[in-house]
Amino acid sequence: MTNLWPEQYAGSQQCSVHLPSYISGYVDGEGCFTVSISPRPTLSVGWEVRPGFSVSQNGDRDEVLLVIQEYFGCGTIRPDRSDRTVKWETRSLVPLLERVLPHFQRYPLMSGKQRDVELFGGICFRMARGEHRTMAGLHAIAHDASEMNPSGKRRYRLADIIGAGVEMKA
Repeated sequence: MTNLWPEQYAGSQQCSVHLPSYISGYVDGEGCFTVSISPRPTLSVGWEVRPGFSVSQNGDRDEVLLVIQEYFGCGTIRPDRSDRTVKWETRSLVPLLERVLPHFQRYPLMSGKQRDVELFGGICFRMARGEHRTMAGLHAIAHDASEMNPSGKRRYRLADIIGAGVEMKA
């Protein structure tokens, strides 16, 4: 059997690595799929929905973030002041739909974070159909987003988002 992937280097040792599998494993430990929902009075439903996928690493070991950025062909690398790491992230819907989500369909995560990927994917597809611009779509997206990242912090509760939408319509 022929190795389709070129040899990669890990430190000073040369080894053969299947890059897509490596990236999925890395994301399983250091990645995050999020959907931010913030008030925006100028939008028709009063809320902005922003999907995001990021991977963090200590600054002195950020080589892998460059590999991930090149692999997906999108995103930016920036310092994350909240925990003094470096973060690669993409928030653009098209690369999420065309590059990131297909990768994780083919190379799924092995932890409970896979459920976050599935919910995230559903939200991105709803957004591509414009559902985030309707109250019913926003409510469905907010519900699924509230099921993601159970240990994460949330600025707005599901009830805040849904309740605000009801008040706006009244």
